[in-house]
Amino acid sequence: MNEKLQKVLARAGHGSRRELEALIKAGRVSVNGVVAKLGERLEDDNAVVRIDGHTVSAKAQEEVICRVLAYYKPEGELCTRHDPEGRRTVFDRLPKIRGSRWISVGRLDANTSGLLLFTTDGELANRLMHPSRQVEREYLVRVFGDVNEQKVKNLVRGVELEDGMARFEDVVYAGGDGMNHTFYVAINEGRNREVRRLWESQETTVSRLKRVRYGDIYLDKKLPRGGWMELDLKQVNYLRELVELRPEKETLLDENKANSSRKRERSRSQKIRRAVKRHEERVNTGGGRSNNPSRRKPKKSAGEQGARAKQANKPQRQQRK
Repeated sequence: MNEKLQKVLARAGHGSRRELEALIKAGRVSVNGVVAKLGERLEDDNAVVRIDGHTVSAKAQEEVICRVLAYYKPEGELCTRHDPEGRRTVFDRLPKIRGSRWISVGRLDANTSGLLLFTTDGELANRLMHPSRQVEREYLVRVFGDVNEQKVKNLVRGVELEDGMARFEDVVYAGGDGMNHTFYVAINEGRNREVRRLWESQETTVSRLKRVRYGDIYLDKKLPRGGWMELDLKQVNYLRELVELRPEKETLLDENKANSSRKRERSRSQKIRRAVKRHEERVNTGGGRSNNPSRRKPKKSAGEQGARAKQANKPQRQQRK
């Protein structure tokens, strides 16, 4: 083994390369008791690697199955694992897993909703996010302002932003009223607030932004805000092939259920919605119990309880006679 430390740890499922680079810069990773430096290469297969003082394996486990989730991010959630101010994050609702962790494939702004992918494979996440892969993303965007044909041509030809040239691959008008216009736009990279900054360059303001597609993975219309669904083996291998990774041979999904009837599909959708609702109730009440009085049985007074007990015992006394 003679590879960069962040690449080895990403392949072992401890995060994306970008996340691990940040950890190394912060001095939170050590090799054989010595704080690691960015760019350091791991040569010893038996080296003791620690993250935040906890020993982690640097070996890629072949038996670990690559999993991918499609999550419908609501507006207001942050794309971070922990927020010091206690605000909601995209990781709060994800299913718990053992022996691995969910890694976000890119980010969405707090005010942006829509499709966000998560995977257990750090190398897959890193390759999908890398600008050289040119993975196309599609957004539904509502803008406020005067939009004419020349402005749309500018956005497709390219606009000089503070961090370089940027452009949309395609812009399709989807309707509007007055100064409000709705478009579908496609872009091949994911720079910070790039879609919003492109429209702002044309003196228009984005009032709503929602990602509806990542590559050929679409946001399922049946998925509620805050809901998630696991991609099947075919979809996972589509993403892996897209970035030149070997295909996955196994999945934790029940393929028979995946090909089930409409009735089962409706049942699955209802379960997701109930799970999202329960999560909202836990967050809003702080303790997991609902504040909805219609869902709680009223407490009985001591007099009512005594009267009911007497009424229940009355037939028994009559039978004894």
